[in-house]
Amino acid sequence: MTDSLPILVVIAIVIAALAAVGVALWRSRRPADAKAMMVAELLQAQRDSAARLEAMIKMLADRQSQVQHAVNERLDSVTHRLGDSLHKTTQHTTENLQKLHERLAVIDSAQKNITALATEVTTLQGVLANKQSRGAFGQLRMEAIIQDGLPKGAYEFQYTLSNRTRPDCCVFLPDKRPMAIDAKFPLEAVTAYRDAKSEEERKAAAQRLRSDVNKHIADIADKYLIPGETYEVALMFVPSESVYAELYDGFDDLFQRAYRARVVIVSPALLSLAIQMVQQMQKDVRMREAADQIRDEVARLVKDVGLLGERVRKLQTHFNQAGEDIRQAVVSIGKIEAHGERIAQVELRAEAENAIAPPALTLQAGE
Repeated sequence: MTDSLPILVVIAIVIAALAAVGVALWRSRRPADAKAMMVAELLQAQRDSAARLEAMIKMLADRQSQVQHAVNERLDSVTHRLGDSLHKTTQHTTENLQKLHERLAVIDSAQKNITALATEVTTLQGVLANKQSRGAFGQLRMEAIIQDGLPKGAYEFQYTLSNRTRPDCCVFLPDKRPMAIDAKFPLEAVTAYRDAKSEEERKAAAQRLRSDVNKHIADIADKYLIPGETYEVALMFVPSESVYAELYDGFDDLFQRAYRARVVIVSPALLSLAIQMVQQMQKDVRMREAADQIRDEVARLVKDVGLLGERVRKLQTHFNQAGEDIRQAVVSIGKIEAHGERIAQVELRAEAENAIAPPALTLQAGE
């Protein structure tokens, strides 16, 4: 076993050497074939590489087309969304601008109204600075309220009473009694009360206000409340709601004094309410008068209907009598017709007998 091992090794070495020599001889004998094979292998590898490269290029082109298509779809979607967003944003912006213009127009109109109001307030301050102007202002406002609420003939301005006094307005109630309205409220004391700076000035102004208003209440009660002629209550018109509210809050004793003197202090709103009540009273009176007229007309209508019933019953009697007369006339006509038929039958029998008689006479002659 140990002796055969080196022999086998030597044999293997010799075989390897022979193989190497054979390979060397084969390579030395066919160098062109090897080169051709190598070139062919290179060409085949190049063709394979070119095919793989072409396949890769095609794959890359497909991928690029897919990516470009996806990118275009994304871009289209983003563009569409962006367009919608821009359209909505433009629409909202337009609507907001329109609303802003409307609000600016309202603000502009309000500014104009405020400017006009400021001008009117300034003018009103100038008017109220003068006593005569204040009186005219109250008179005009009172006249406007009454003219808007009552028809002509239901009131009269500067109406003269039996004691030669002339209230600013007299409203005629349904019983024809005038209700006097005075519009000359003493606003000087109210202005002084408002303009008072110190507590002493305010007390003095309040005392003056009470004195002026009490005197005015007494004058109205003495001049415009005439028993049996005027209404039991007269109205003292205050041409400002704020002045009325200030008096009502701070000078309740004046209202109590006026109530005891049967003088009612009214603001423009209360005067409008009183005028509406007078209007409703006048409407009720007109409705009652109309109801009386309707009742009289209904009574006359019932009377006429009764007369019509009597006449219809009489006419029915006449119709019944005429019907009976017609019936009797028909009966008489029937009898006359029956007589005529009998007469006609008698005449026919006579004619028949006359027609038979001549032949008998002829036979007798033959005999």
